[in-house]
Amino acid sequence: MNFKLFGAVVFALTTLMLSSALADEAPAIDRSATGGAQTLEDIMARQKQLEVDESFRTEELEDPADPPPITGPLGAQGGSSVAVDYRAIRYNRIDPTTQVRTPAADVLIQDGGMPWYKLREGPLISYGGGAILGFLLLLVVFYFVRGKIRIHGGPAGTKIQRFKAIERFGHWLLAGSFIALALTGLVTLMGRSFLIPVIGHELYSDLAIGSKWVHNNIAWSFMLGLLLTFVMWVAHNIPNRLDWQWLKAGGGLFTDSHPSSKKFNAGQKIIFWATMILGVSVSLSGLSLLFPFQMPMFAGTFEVVNGILGTDLPTVLAPHEEMQLSNIWHSIVAFLMMVVILAHIYIGSVGMEGAFDAMGNGQVDLEWARQHHDLWVEEVQARQGKGGSS
Repeated sequence: MNFKLFGAVVFALTTLMLSSALADEAPAIDRSATGGAQTLEDIMARQKQLEVDESFRTEELEDPADPPPITGPLGAQGGSSVAVDYRAIRYNRIDPTTQVRTPAADVLIQDGGMPWYKLREGPLISYGGGAILGFLLLLVVFYFVRGKIRIHGGPAGTKIQRFKAIERFGHWLLAGSFIALALTGLVTLMGRSFLIPVIGHELYSDLAIGSKWVHNNIAWSFMLGLLLTFVMWVAHNIPNRLDWQWLKAGGGLFTDSHPSSKKFNAGQKIIFWATMILGVSVSLSGLSLLFPFQMPMFAGTFEVVNGILGTDLPTVLAPHEEMQLSNIWHSIVAFLMMVVILAHIYIGSVGMEGAFDAMGNGQVDLEWARQHHDLWVEEVQARQGKGGSS
């Protein structure tokens, strides 16, 4: 496990809950013009996540046994100020009950929205978008420096079946649904910042509504494709000692050497397991978002992490905090998957001659197969008892 990466992710998640504790203290505010009540400066300071001395509000709670007279201000509300009621709830001075039985109905005030929004609209977009653009640039540079990986001596002209129809179906179901999810997810996350200035609010509104519908429904195809590919290929992706030899040789990416491998080499195994692990994680957080407040994930996860790493992550979270963390985690994992899949797309298309045929029609050139998966070719030919054409 990459503990540095894991630590960075945990740090990003806990920023949502720790930001207020780390905030600078707001300067003293003059409330004489409001008779000691809240001012615009108070509101703006809280939006900037500055630490505001709330004692002027927490101490202004009416005594329920001695409410203002019915003939006084706010008398039409029974002598009780709604603002005072909400202050009592906010500062946990009363224990309210509600007749509403919908999820999270017992949480009347939850103030994590602004930190979540700022994390989502700021670092998440900046670092996530920067990672994608930076990796794309890296692939372009690598292509011009390394060039396309060619078949030495040219194609043999003889074909061998690489993947069956059901395997190609599972692959394209997973790949196609992921691309649709990535595009619609980017529209939803970044559209307000990058698309509204270009296409306007009305057109973006239609695009966002359509993207949300596609995203929520294509998610089921993605999860089905994830399950199919796992069942079909997990046996071929168990690490073995050949993988270390392949990694030491750089997999032929930087030289003309081609280390021996079976059906999947070490690079493909890394892509497979990254896709499976990240895919399951993004699916679970996605289900949590599809069914609000029904699938809390993080309180229990933080408890396990605390037990392993000795950290002090919060293990009691409001339902809204669970949803906010699910949203942030969903986006982080999605960005990581996009980077992984970009590498896979590069090698399977412009990066390597003959690679696309494996998932195009299932038939690959025999010489290509011998160079990249020689031990697998020997296994296929041994089973067929003949030259390997199919």
